[in-house]
Amino acid sequence: MSSVDQSTVSPTSEPCVIVALDYSDPQLALALARRLDPSICRLKVGKELFTTGGPGVVEQLHGLGFEIFLDLKFHDIPNTCAKAVKASADMGVWMVNVHASGGRKMMEAAKDALVGHSGAVPRLIAVTVLTSFSEADIREVGVQSSPEQQVLHLASLAQQSGLDGVVCSAQEAGTIKQALGQTFTTVTPGIRPLGSASNDQTRITTPQQAVQLGSDYLVIGRPITQAEDPEQACRSIIQSIS
Repeated sequence: MSSVDQSTVSPTSEPCVIVALDYSDPQLALALARRLDPSICRLKVGKELFTTGGPGVVEQLHGLGFEIFLDLKFHDIPNTCAKAVKASADMGVWMVNVHASGGRKMMEAAKDALVGHSGAVPRLIAVTVLTSFSEADIREVGVQSSPEQQVLHLASLAQQSGLDGVVCSAQEAGTIKQALGQTFTTVTPGIRPLGSASNDQTRITTPQQAVQLGSDYLVIGRPITQAEDPEQACRSIIQSIS
């Protein structure tokens, strides 16, 4: 039984926590998912899990009642990217992403691929600057802007291309909301509750700070998946930002 007061964490049709299933073994991912409540969180399937589990693991997670953010960060020529986004929509995922650095034509093609989709249309968002990138990292790849400036530039391009929002760090969410409007979605990884290790993330914030800064959805992995009681850990985070 969770030690968190269940009455303070009401199930919602729009949970803001997305639990990152960063596993190479689909069975471990499914076992973890069975310890979570789909009424209070969504799940993220990334490259590692999708490479080993494929569409089958997405189908199984759907079968457990979860909405899925397919985090494959497509970045290719426009036609190839568009077909990948359409294939994602055909799987019934809730959200899918591309790299904003793929450019306007690629993003517009991805958006166009969802026009006329027979089922629920997934939210299409763009990755701006990875939260593992520091100032030195971004300059090393030839970008002379600061990470914050580059994030806003790419977010603006994504909005102009018709996308629903972006992946960014919580530190940039407020600037994006101010510049591009409150309805432009911000999805933020690099979320670490107080006392958690930063691991390989650089631009990190706590869940409370992220919400205050303007994050709509919080992508959280190890603080939940490596907890003794993952559902309690998830509920505690939700309670802390309610």
